[in-house]
Amino acid sequence: MKKLSHKFDFCVVGGGMAGLCAAIAAARKGSRVALVHDRPVFGGNASSEIRMHVCGADRSNQIPNMRETGILEEVRLENLRRNPQRSFSIWDTILYEKVLFEPNLKAFLNCSCLDAEMDGDRIRSITGWQLTTETYHTIEAEVFADCSGDGILVPLTGAAFRIGREARSEYGESFAPEKADQKTMGMTCLFEARDTGEPQPFEPPSWAYDFPSDEDLPHRWHGYPGMGYWWIELGGEQDSIHDTEQIRDELLKIVFGLWDHLKNHGDHGAENWALDWIEFLPGKRESRRYVGAHMLTQNDIESEGRFEDMVAYGGWTMDDHHPGGFRHKGKPTIFHPAPSPYGISYRCLYSKNIANLMFAGRCRSATHMAMSSTRVMGTCAAMGQAVGTAAAMAIRNGIPAGEVGKQHIKALQQTLLRDDCYLAWLRQEFSPLTCQGVLRASSGDPEPLRDGINRPVGEDLHAWEGKVGDSIEYEFSRPQRVSEISLIFDSALSKLIAMSHHGDYGQLTQVPPEMVRDFRIEICTEEGWKPWRTVEGNVQRLVRVELGLEVMGVRAVFDATWGADRVRLYAFYLD
Repeated sequence: MKKLSHKFDFCVVGGGMAGLCAAIAAARKGSRVALVHDRPVFGGNASSEIRMHVCGADRSNQIPNMRETGILEEVRLENLRRNPQRSFSIWDTILYEKVLFEPNLKAFLNCSCLDAEMDGDRIRSITGWQLTTETYHTIEAEVFADCSGDGILVPLTGAAFRIGREARSEYGESFAPEKADQKTMGMTCLFEARDTGEPQPFEPPSWAYDFPSDEDLPHRWHGYPGMGYWWIELGGEQDSIHDTEQIRDELLKIVFGLWDHLKNHGDHGAENWALDWIEFLPGKRESRRYVGAHMLTQNDIESEGRFEDMVAYGGWTMDDHHPGGFRHKGKPTIFHPAPSPYGISYRCLYSKNIANLMFAGRCRSATHMAMSSTRVMGTCAAMGQAVGTAAAMAIRNGIPAGEVGKQHIKALQQTLLRDDCYLAWLRQEFSPLTCQGVLRASSGDPEPLRDGINRPVGEDLHAWEGKVGDSIEYEFSRPQRVSEISLIFDSALSKLIAMSHHGDYGQLTQVPPEMVRDFRIEICTEEGWKPWRTVEGNVQRLVRVELGLEVMGVRAVFDATWGADRVRLYAFYLD
């Protein structure tokens, strides 16, 4: 057995969508980051091991223009370009590359966190066991973030936590049960099948459950045979961590029994379908939840979460699955209403009793009722980017994570906005270069490009619109040093881009036609306008072009989109 020691600035435990975004965000802000993940692929419930599509505040595009942007948007857009066939292995690869090619980020895959060394109320180090190399990795860091879902650092550090459902009276939550209990939402095993075009027999294993009639599946729609059913769910009335193996065994009995029902008990349109894949790693909804400086509640969500320290947002309904899961004969879930968007406080993302512990994902600080909305992966990714950005800020300033919210909250919010994270009710603030330069367009009004809102809100586009071949420019009265040019393009926030095999939701399988594909940057010097950079094949919404020169002006010319005649731009600013 080998034992290795490492020192980093920031250590993230858990490489699902929350942990991935946290690690990348911190690394891009200059921190040296370790990402410790106990699986061979990143993405958690979104990975090829579980294959759940990323849901968020747009509710699978039921609420247009509410999709999460930032790092999550970056990887989704890359996926559209490279993965039109919607292969989960390609998706895994894109997530893997995002970590592999980030210079300040080192991944420890197949590495399970099993110990932590404390120094008073601070974590000094964590230790993980890497199965593939038979190596113990001990990682010291200034700040740690638990994005593991199950909150693995709870039992290792003594961090305050909750599990189960709060009593209705504790926070005045009308949807909570009258008495507190230890019950949670359960976990699911999905399956995937394909239409082969010819009849396919199926013989169930002898240990599968038998569901001979549709009456055995009350309130359980099973009309599409292609990608399993979320209601194949158990574990809410057991220990959702320590009983997972037993729960998995029961779920597999249900999965195979249900496929037998679809194939051999009545006409379900599955005659030509064959099983391609079964999920042997259950997708989990709920287990431990940390107690932070603030517990997000049902009431916070219903009042739109207009926190002064808002750093992320949600918008999924309070989707409260019955703890009985499949064995509950009534409706498997209640979709309690929630506004979209609602804000999430920074104080929900760091521990109230461990000074250098942060968290994001489904284990962040929230009551059971609030967690029923914030647990979806789009929201988790937004929280993850906020945590990584804040952790880098804490490290850079030599302060505890909690102090970032007290001393630097506006700077944190503005950094997130600049990185194309949406924060409802807040406007991005721009440099004097952007505010004082003369902004012109070859057609149309360009002023929305610096109004600080970088997506449509209600009936207001907050965008400049032109046509292919048009240009926009800043001009100065005297030479100004411009370090960087930033543009935010139209990535079709009114459309669905989440990769899903759960039926046809009308999601895109290629780069949105609205996206600007080819453009040129020109600069104005004493010799007049001249070319600087040409970008071809762009697929990203947020694009930055380095300059580092003194110029009299900067111009962007839009030569082609991925199919649309119109060009739409949400921001064009200089630093």
